[in-house]
Amino acid sequence: MKKIHIVSIFISLVLAITLLNSCSSTRMATITGAQLWGENCVRCHNAPPSTDFSDREWEAVGTHMRLTGHLSKEERDKIVEFLKSSN
Repeated sequence: MKKIHIVSIFISLVLAITLLNSCSSTRMATITGAQLWGENCVRCHNAPPSTDFSDREWEAVGTHMRLTGHLSKEERDKIVEFLKSSN
């Protein structure tokens, strides 16, 4: 009986993780760089205007903030593209 309970908990966890990953990738497909910038960058500091840095500098800032801000590569890329297109 104990084994069945443990197995059912394990299966439930696997299904929950699969569902969360599915929702996350669906959201990433539809969210814009502007939305990601608004949700992520202003959590920790006042985000500078896009005109404060050149395209090359935004690439470097994006790489740094990917590590510091715990962004995924896709999030970082969308934010950097948004900032580069706005300056």
